[in-house]
Order: sequence, then C-alpha cells, then structure tokens
Amino acid sequence: MMDNFTPGPFEAELTEAGIPEHLHGWLGQFGIGALVVKMGIRFLEMSPERTVATMPVEGNTQVAGILHGGAHVVLAETLGSFSACMHAGPHRHAVGIEVNATHHRSIAKGLVTGTCTAIHLGGTLATHEIVMTDEQGRKLSTARITNMLRDNTRA
Repeated sequence: MMDNFTPGPFEAELTEAGIPEHLHGWLGQFGIGALVVKMGIRFLEMSPERTVATMPVEGNTQVAGILHGGAHVVLAETLGSFSACMHAGPHRHAVGIEVNATHHRSIAKGLVTGTCTAIHLGGTLATHEIVMTDEQGRKLSTARITNMLRDNTRA
C-alpha cells in the first residue's frame, strides 16, 4: 500500500515531469507512463477541472518537420486521462472511450501548451476539451476526450 509520504519508485520521474507533490502518493507506484516521458510532457497545473502541460516540438515531429498530429493527440489524451483519473478518485480509474482532434495550424519549433478543461464530470463519464497553443497563444489544435469511470477490481 502506498501512502502520501513514502516515496515510490517513480519519485524522480514525477518531480521531473512537474507533478505536484500532493499527487506523488497517488502516482508513486505507477509513474506517468513511458510515452509521456518520451514526449517530454511537463505538467504545470493538475486538477479534475483543469490540467495544463507543455510538450516540446523537437523530437515529436513528422517527416515534414512539423509537430506530428499524433503528438497533439498524445498530449490531449494524457491531460484528459489524468484529469478524469483525479475526478474518479482513489478507488476508481478512467478508461478512454473516445478521442477526437481538429488541427488548426502547424508548428515546426518551440513549445506547445495543452490546456484541458472539464466539460462534464459525472459518476460514470468524464469529458474534457483540450486546446493546444503555441508560445504566442495561437490555437494549434482542439481535442475532446471522454473517459468511462470504472471501479477498481481486486485481483
């Protein structure tokens, strides 16, 4: 069992990713996921209602030298899923059941910021809208994710 005071095996990963200390107990045994680490996602703000993170363009581009469309979706799904899990609480988990994205403009360098805002926080579903912007505040893409909230099962 993990408490909020005992460092877990992913303590350094959580700190590097900007995860607020009060969430280390929750994520200490699981970390943030290998893909989130590979993409360079760094969290700035985390709650069920609003989660904000950044992601570098460098290392996440497609062959034409612009940010890969899938990278937009990875950032969006990461933010929406973490927000939904926080809403679900300690004895439940979130499972993504739908995600969509509209790409508005490309970006070839710099930092992307994803801002995730709750649309609906219910007992069985959580839906979030995620807007990705560049460093000038221009909208790059808009995504929506719906997560189903499930009870944890005992093994």
